[in-house]
Amino acid sequence: MLGFTASINRKSGVWRTKSNGYLFKKQNLAEVFRAIFLKKLVDQHIQIPKDCPKVWIADCKSVGNGDKALIYLGKYLYKGVIQEKDILKCENGKVTFRYKDSKTGLYQTRKVDGEKFLYLLMLHILPKGFRRVRCYGFLHPRCKKLIKFLQLVLRINPLSMLKRLKERAKIMCPVCQSTMKILMTRIRKPPIATVSNVE
Repeated sequence: MLGFTASINRKSGVWRTKSNGYLFKKQNLAEVFRAIFLKKLVDQHIQIPKDCPKVWIADCKSVGNGDKALIYLGKYLYKGVIQEKDILKCENGKVTFRYKDSKTGLYQTRKVDGEKFLYLLMLHILPKGFRRVRCYGFLHPRCKKLIKFLQLVLRINPLSMLKRLKERAKIMCPVCQSTMKILMTRIRKPPIATVSNVE
């Protein structure tokens, strides 16, 4: 179980820290998990054994601050299942591709039938109605006020990121080969604003 070890009090603007490093105690987590699990069994008309233990054990272990999980999920969620450069050959109905072994960290190649390759890709397609990424906490779309509050507390000006953007590539006219000018865009440029420092 991975929990945040610090949070911000909205009223005071002061950081709150968790002494044990977890959001929940083991015993409370076990009770909630047991109740939800057994309720789902009852909802599916599955008979619960009479000797079902009253007390369950939830084993919580510290896994660090989650950097490795964020790196893995960032690559997996926002990119395709396989990059085009990793598909090495497609001949005679066979597809040869390479992948990185998670245990050794080395690249390995695999050759499968075209149908098998498509099947492996289809395993990563979510069913209808599911989304790949959902935002919770302060990243939820309904938490715009909280995001502004955090920007104020952390003294971050999000508009300063716009200065780091690269200039748009020049578009050349196919007839006269001169640089074309953009007269109008549909997306308005955000107003320049500064976030005042908090004393």
